[in-house]
Amino acid sequence: MTDTISLRLFATLSKRMPEDADRYPITQGTTVRDIVERLKIKEDEARLIFVNNRKALLTSVLDDGDRLGIFPPVGGG
Repeated sequence: MTDTISLRLFATLSKRMPEDADRYPITQGTTVRDIVERLKIKEDEARLIFVNNRKALLTSVLDDGDRLGIFPPVGGG
């Protein structure tokens, strides 16, 4: 059985959301950086990262059933 995560990409990154985002396949030891690279997102575009509603890093290791959210940099005024 393949491990999966729930993946959400927000704002300008949403166009890169894969069709299987609700059950996105991972292997043991997969990091957030691995997912970012697989989706061809530049590291500086992955500004705010959450795993299971907690702030995470590119080096965070993902587990089966995790919920990963990635936000780009945002500006405002």
